[in-house]
Amino acid sequence: MISWFCGEYLPDEEIHISPSDRGFLFADALYEFVLCYEGGFFRVKEHLARLHRGADQLRFPQTDFAFLEDVAKELRRKNGLEKSMATVYIQVSRGAVPKRGHGFPPSDTPMTMYMSINAFDPAKVIGQREKGIGLYTVSDNRWARCDMKTTSLTANILACEYAESKGGGEALFVKDGVWIEGSHSNFAGICDGALVTHPDCNRILPGISKAVVLELAAAHGIRVEQRPIFEAEQDKFSEFMVLGTTVEVTPVVAINDRPVGDGKPGEMVRQLQKLYADYLKQVF
Repeated sequence: MISWFCGEYLPDEEIHISPSDRGFLFADALYEFVLCYEGGFFRVKEHLARLHRGADQLRFPQTDFAFLEDVAKELRRKNGLEKSMATVYIQVSRGAVPKRGHGFPPSDTPMTMYMSINAFDPAKVIGQREKGIGLYTVSDNRWARCDMKTTSLTANILACEYAESKGGGEALFVKDGVWIEGSHSNFAGICDGALVTHPDCNRILPGISKAVVLELAAAHGIRVEQRPIFEAEQDKFSEFMVLGTTVEVTPVVAINDRPVGDGKPGEMVRQLQKLYADYLKQVF
């Protein structure tokens, strides 16, 4: 496969990242994960805008990342994936330094930028979207800036592994009795006919797919409430779902082995799935 590294298109085996790179040393880096349908990239401008916001918060050198959209298109062409679904991974670090140290490197230190693309087989997630998945809760011990998509994902990895070891499809972070978000997805539910999800803040990642679902719901007369969802409220909710780049809108049929509703995907989730699918058809 051909990837892009610091301005060059190179075979993967020719790409070498310095052991002095701050992304390697400190996870001082950001990333984005973009889904590519046959007709094009899904909301790539929003992904790059989120990357820019994260870079600004981390005080990376001021950079306009808009050019990465053209890089992604060229990378897709070079790898012969124009007719295939694919995933694009983008990573940007503060750069390589001559000596390890917690302080920022000189302001003229060039950032390390990397992008790869891989074919994506949606079979597994399509099956999950049809049947639904189970979630297992994990105490949220992540740092307080989850709104930045940094590469420091140890807590997410451990949470996801725990859920999968229990036979679940995703982990659900809980903090102070509130269901926050998944290890790699946003979380939402249906309560009294309203679509409820945690408001964007420093505790969650502002999801691109979540934003699309909220837009579609509001446009089709579904009431939207952005507020915390408490564990103690589970019986008040008729349906739950996870939202994300590859999972799109996936029903949650159980939480900690306790069925949600009748243990089957509900009508509102099915409606949102259809709205999402129709939206993709219009866009692509």
